[in-house]
Amino acid sequence: MRTLKKIIFFSVFALLLSSCSNSISLKGCPDAIIEWVDMLMIDDIKYERHYPELANGNFHITIEKGKELGKVTYKMADSACSNHKMQNGDAAFLNEGTIIYEIKGYPSSLVVAANDVVYVANTNKNAKTAGELYPMDRLVKNIYIQSTEDGKRMHTFSQSSKDKFLTAFYELKLENVQSLIDAGKLEGTRLFLEIELNNGVSFRLLYWGDSNTFHNGAIGNDEIKEVIRAEVPNLNK
Repeated sequence: MRTLKKIIFFSVFALLLSSCSNSISLKGCPDAIIEWVDMLMIDDIKYERHYPELANGNFHITIEKGKELGKVTYKMADSACSNHKMQNGDAAFLNEGTIIYEIKGYPSSLVVAANDVVYVANTNKNAKTAGELYPMDRLVKNIYIQSTEDGKRMHTFSQSSKDKFLTAFYELKLENVQSLIDAGKLEGTRLFLEIELNNGVSFRLLYWGDSNTFHNGAIGNDEIKEVIRAEVPNLNK
């Protein structure tokens, strides 16, 4: 029963973070249907595809590809079962041989591009802090609070709140996500925070106020709680 709870949680969790996934049925796998999220792995970092939230209107994303970082060597949707452990060069849907590029002006540990699509870092085993997982100093344009129903932007952080949040967020230490799940830290009322970078690319953070915890394992401090409490009431104005 405990294992089933974890499987269900991760399936829903992945869908909350990404705007799109695809169901694949493979013969020989113990799973009847595999819900793949569009992701890739290179340099020991897992990335997920950036999906512009169409509900928020027109988006203007500007990316300039830089040097080649590597190529896709294995397409998981063709033959991998859900218990497959990703390795460098793996991708869910990108064809083998697809080139992965850096995006000029942005650390490749934060974002990369493949097939003119942006992928944002999701897991980095070498990152010890939120700032190491998301190295975005001076690269953030806005922080939004999104609707948990349809992803629409409901509120924009003030400049001072944005700066305070980022300063505090960068220093947060990352804990083991599974241990937080087991402890019930990722349960209850959640908040969707959208980080928009200067080039228009954005990604979502899930935040649970009761435990002051983020989906990536970052445990918030008093400054994080103070900023969010100051901004959330503005939703009702």
